[in-house]
Amino acid sequence: MQPVIIGTVGAGYAARLHGNAYRKVSTIPFRLKTICDTNTELAEGVSKDFGYEHIEADYDAMLADKEINVVDIVTPPFLHIPMAVKALKAGKHVICEKPLTGYFGRRGEENIGLTTPRSIMYERVMSSMNDLRDVLSKTDRKFMYAENFVYAPPVQKAAEIIRAKKSRILFMKGEESLKGSSSPVAGQWNRTGGGTLIRTGTHPLSGMLWLKHQEAEARGEDFGIAGVSADVGVTTASLTEHEHRHISARPHDVEDYAAVTVTFADGTKCLTIASDTVLGGTKNYIEIYANDTALTCNITPTDILSTYFLDEDGLDDVYISEMLPSKLGWNKAFVSDEVIRGYSDEMQDFLECIAYDREPLSGFEIAYETVQVIYSAYLSAYEGRRVEIV
Repeated sequence: MQPVIIGTVGAGYAARLHGNAYRKVSTIPFRLKTICDTNTELAEGVSKDFGYEHIEADYDAMLADKEINVVDIVTPPFLHIPMAVKALKAGKHVICEKPLTGYFGRRGEENIGLTTPRSIMYERVMSSMNDLRDVLSKTDRKFMYAENFVYAPPVQKAAEIIRAKKSRILFMKGEESLKGSSSPVAGQWNRTGGGTLIRTGTHPLSGMLWLKHQEAEARGEDFGIAGVSADVGVTTASLTEHEHRHISARPHDVEDYAAVTVTFADGTKCLTIASDTVLGGTKNYIEIYANDTALTCNITPTDILSTYFLDEDGLDDVYISEMLPSKLGWNKAFVSDEVIRGYSDEMQDFLECIAYDREPLSGFEIAYETVQVIYSAYLSAYEGRRVEIV
């Protein structure tokens, strides 16, 4: 078997998530050849920690390397589709981080989350994704969507049960909430494509859409999304500066709360909740209620290991949990985080797809459908109506 040769573009936080996941890949030979970023200091750190052979500042130069056969895109979302199109046209397979894309404004637009009609956002996002779909239709290269919720072990086990029982899913509820982002640009629409919904809600939403597809396949049915209804808002606007001190969310022209209901063509529902105002660590789960079963996929926090500390002596370099300012008292520690949250199985699947020429569990259609729902939700909240999906 020829090794899979990987070029990664982007040397930020997500590059490290993927780097840790690559360490767990088994049976598939691969090489981490090039890490590409205009910030060479960041690239050097990733290269040193994960063993990339080369550092490159020019994306086109990396694409020109004929040995590289897959490009792992972990850049900011506004670069995802342009970089994916270039990589596909250069004959490379593509791994792309979430979200696939968003609306980031046009030249001269300011405060776009406060001024730009969501109908314009929806139209341009759909056009961009359709352009990528057209490129994909003309190549045999694979597009692999790095949505770790699809690969989280409890979600995979739930899918196995649903397929085996041929259950009818009636209602799902999924959430990713936390106290806000550590990114200084998370509050700006032109840098993130929206607020907490597209940053964090995309995870449980994608997971639930994927589970609904698993049900349809098991039952031999074909149905899609009928409509989307949503409510979004800025709940932290009511806080004084002192009251705001424990919450990292600093929304400028984005939302810090979202609740989105998807109605499927068979009349069943799923609800996505996302908030930047939840203290106590990251909250990730999907609940599934079917005609003959109820399943709870608890992703974080888990009860694998609980810790209690009276002081933090010696713990500076010990990772306990995400989004907790202190390690004191009782905490639910993250154990094998890259496994529990699905990153390891995600990369295993992607490299197997390339090596064995098969399709990924999480591919372009889930990426497309997720962004379509998110921007339908923004349109729904903006115009105060249910948005029908044709």
